[in-house]
Amino acid sequence: MDDLQEAAAVRVRSVTRLFGDTVALDGIDLSIRAGEFVALLGRSGSGKSTLLRAMAGLDTPTTGIVEVPPERMVVFQEPRLLPWKTAVDNVALGLKGPGAREHALSALAEVGLEHRSSAYPATLSGGEAQRVALARALVRDPKLLLLDEPFAALDALTRMRMHRLVEALWVRHRLSVLLITHDVDEAILLADRALVIDEGRLVASITIDLPRPRDLGRQGFLQLRKRLLAALGVSDTTHREGSRRAESDASLSQSAGRSVALARTPHCIET
Repeated sequence: MDDLQEAAAVRVRSVTRLFGDTVALDGIDLSIRAGEFVALLGRSGSGKSTLLRAMAGLDTPTTGIVEVPPERMVVFQEPRLLPWKTAVDNVALGLKGPGAREHALSALAEVGLEHRSSAYPATLSGGEAQRVALARALVRDPKLLLLDEPFAALDALTRMRMHRLVEALWVRHRLSVLLITHDVDEAILLADRALVIDEGRLVASITIDLPRPRDLGRQGFLQLRKRLLAALGVSDTTHREGSRRAESDASLSQSAGRSVALARTPHCIET
């Protein structure tokens, strides 16, 4: 047995998921090491979320085996906070024992929101709400964190801040992470390894061996981007044209008197 198998926190073996005649997952084999950060990319309908749901215990495969730590949590694209509870009460939801509230406050402090502990979800920004969702996951000390496109609805600057936060929390807690994303640059910035899924099958596994902290201008970034885009069947030229259009739109907005911060234009898969 190789080192990856021996140290694996997650083992998925020959997993298939059928919905009627539709094959959502087709013989998936996957291992994630303890403490490894893995990104999973693919077009809509390729099987990304179906695989995550199987690992989260929210769906049962038709065939195959999914072995995951019992201590696992999911953060979705929507924060899914209870609107009638404060931030700290959302984080503490389901915790038992006399120290539950203190643990929740400590988790909020980890994501930089101790000053918003009494705020209700309706008063939180999108980034703040996602940080509360992260705190709610981390307060339970998971060994596996499943992230289902948690940054997709955020603006570019907030997304960058969330990237730095998630990376810092991952380093601090040394948990295993599976990140579902459409954003190639996001995968390269955060992951140790990027997987590509297409029509329910894993078609590529690319090691991201750039030193941390990472940035878009680091040597080797463009080569990894091209490899991932090729695995996804997307040309880098298409994305460059999309970036130029986005920059043109930003210039128009600025000329209209609005201040636009163009932190980066993410290389996302068209869906």
